[in-house]
Amino acid sequence: MRTIISNANIVNEGKCFVGTVVIRDEFIEDIIVGETIEPNADDTIIDATGLWLLPGVIDDHVHFREPGLTHKADIESESRTAAAGGVTSYMEMPNTKPATTNLELLEEKFQLGAEKSRVNYSFFFGASADNSDLLPLLDPHRVPGVKLFMGSSTGNMCVGDSDAVRKVFEKSPLLIVAHCEDDAIIEQNIKQFKKKYKGQNDFPVRYHSRIRSIEACYEASSKAVQMAKETGARLHIAHVSSERELDLFEQKPLEDKQITAEACIAHLMFTTEDYDSLGTKIKCNPSVKTSEDRDALRDALTDGKIDVVATDHAPHLLSEKEGGALKASSGMPLIQFSLVTMLELTSEGVLPIEQVVRLMSHNPAQLYKIDRRGFIRRGYYADLVLVNPNANWQVTSGCYYTKCGWTPMEGKVFKWKVERTIVNGATAFANGIVVDSVRGRELRYNVE
Repeated sequence: MRTIISNANIVNEGKCFVGTVVIRDEFIEDIIVGETIEPNADDTIIDATGLWLLPGVIDDHVHFREPGLTHKADIESESRTAAAGGVTSYMEMPNTKPATTNLELLEEKFQLGAEKSRVNYSFFFGASADNSDLLPLLDPHRVPGVKLFMGSSTGNMCVGDSDAVRKVFEKSPLLIVAHCEDDAIIEQNIKQFKKKYKGQNDFPVRYHSRIRSIEACYEASSKAVQMAKETGARLHIAHVSSERELDLFEQKPLEDKQITAEACIAHLMFTTEDYDSLGTKIKCNPSVKTSEDRDALRDALTDGKIDVVATDHAPHLLSEKEGGALKASSGMPLIQFSLVTMLELTSEGVLPIEQVVRLMSHNPAQLYKIDRRGFIRRGYYADLVLVNPNANWQVTSGCYYTKCGWTPMEGKVFKWKVERTIVNGATAFANGIVVDSVRGRELRYNVE
């Protein structure tokens, strides 16, 4: 049986055109420019007149909290949330409880994904101070990379010792995805604030960006880049948050890079000025920075220094967000709104829609060498999203799906709206409803 998506404004591989996409079972069978085709009696027809058809988003940076933290999120709830946002594939981070730092726990994650995930899934392996000998044992066709926390964030996976960090760079056969914040600088900043405020154990959240500072990010990022150059390791710096860090990256094609960079929605949308209205709801690690940093990151979306846009989707209960710069949990749920947020930037003239697709679909697929995903091509999996450019809708409490029950986007009005998400040829989300019978597939990687 076929599904025919007709009269769509298709965005793919740097081109926009009106056409038809034919899906047979899980795969794209044909792409027809400027014409419709005569359907068979048993074909399913989706009239996409007035809508834009994009490859499904691949989010390479999410925290779905399972196992161990399922009171605020889990694979089922957050993959449903992903489907509602046009995200057809995700790669989940290892700082759960227990952390994914041995092969048995990694396999358990894959089993959970197979049972519960509404969209396609994969899981990073977590580097620790004493598990570098396991890195050569990882299956590069199943595991997207090794997550390295160079500085503590949330959880207990910090690899702060320089010798241990070097072992990760020397032994990992996979891409190293690094969270870069320097603990020594952060601790010194905390001491200075405690001295200024006479031993207080917390401070207003507006100081979070001065504690987890630009200097802390740059120091750790520059060390990671230097180590990658010395060892020849492939390095991907997660959630670049400052203008200064952009100096570490080159402007050249993705396929020619050994060291790549990711920007996240929080740092592209929020600044320190937003603490006054949103408070700890936008507290994240690394911290949001100044408007100048945000604008520099936006510029880097089109100048070749930023390669991938992700979410760092990190749900917490609102009760866990109470407190200030030290006590409130860091992280926010954003995956449902990542695509529409980036498309709003298109409407504002920040970047063309073709570049949104490149950063959120094409480049993640190329960076990780994902098998037959991230593009609208014949023979590729039919992971697609239809979006309406003229919906003009407002985010309210009844229209988001994350288990933690809130989003910093509440109250925001979007022009763009996800109308339908297709995963492996099946509709996973349409008309505001997640189709719970649909299950994603494990991502596979075409590595040598």
